[in-house]
This record gives sequence, structure tokens and C-alpha cells, in this order.
Amino acid sequence: MTTPTTPRSLTIDELRTRLDSANPPRLLDVRSPVEFEGAHIPGSYNVPLDTLREHREELTRHLDTDVVLVCRSGQRAGQAERALAEAGLPGLAVLSGGMTAWEKSGAPTNYGQERWDMERQVRLVAGSLVLAGALGSFVVPGLQALSAFVGGGLAFAAISNTCAMGVMLSKMPWNRTPSFDPRKAVAQLADGR
Repeated sequence: MTTPTTPRSLTIDELRTRLDSANPPRLLDVRSPVEFEGAHIPGSYNVPLDTLREHREELTRHLDTDVVLVCRSGQRAGQAERALAEAGLPGLAVLSGGMTAWEKSGAPTNYGQERWDMERQVRLVAGSLVLAGALGSFVVPGLQALSAFVGGGLAFAAISNTCAMGVMLSKMPWNRTPSFDPRKAVAQLADGR
């Protein structure tokens, strides 16, 4: 039985140095296509975490260990590292602080259409549901259970480091880009482009 390990972390300065070298690493951005479209590191490939999990065996055939995983803060990239390690590609690096830290540092970033990130959307929906449950309970007795349910879901999300609400929101039309095709993403990695 294996135990999960902490992914190897790479600082922004270390990544910038490696990107400027003769043999730069491949960058896999595991955020949603909408997040990637809004801002990403030049030259990175977008393979959302769900797609990566679904196609991890195939992806490991096209990747080597010189890969840096990127997400918003480092959490999803850590999950991606564990998924690829389980598929036979251990030891990949994760960008410390993710795109949030990358952008704050002033590092080169490609920007597209700006949209709300997933965490902000989750806060809006969760807060709205809690508020609706609390205020609505004055009119409909028992509606405060909605607030308790959302609070329990948020606590579980923190403990398990998962977010069902985020997954559901990622499937909404405003969080989809018409151009994302998982097979095309895998093919781009295979071609090295």
C-alpha cells in the first residue's frame, strides 16, 4: 500500500529560470477552459483536472517527468500530480501559489476574456443559498435547513479538499468554452505543440 506524498513544489522564480533555459518544462494548466482562457502562462497546455483524470493513462504516454502542473492556487495541481503518479508518472512539480501568485509577481501572462473564477462563483452561490435559507425561514418554517445543508457541504469540501458545488458550476454554460475538446488537448500534448 502506498501513501500519498506531497507534490514537489516549484517557486515562481525557479519556474521562470527553467522556462528561460534551453530545455524548458512543459506546463499543464489543470484549471477549467474558462479560467485558462481568462489568463494563462504563455506556452502552457490546458488539460482540466477532470479530463486529466479521465485520460491519465493516455497522457502519461505523452509526458515525461519534466512537467509543471499549474492551477489557480496549487490545490487542483496537487490532485493532478497524485492522479498522474497513480498512472505511473510520479514526481511532477506543482507551481507554488498557482496562477494567483504568478500574476501577482508580474510574470508574463496571456490574458483573454475575464470571467469570475470558480472560487468566487462558489462563494456567491453558497452565500446566496445560506441567505435564502435564513431569510426564507421567516416565511417558510424549516427553510433554515437549507443553510445548514450548505454549511455542512462547505465544511465537507474543506475537509475532503473537494468541491461538489465547484464541479457542478463548472458544467454551467457560462463556464464552458465552445472550443475545448479533450481529444484535441491530448493530441496537442502528443505532438508537443
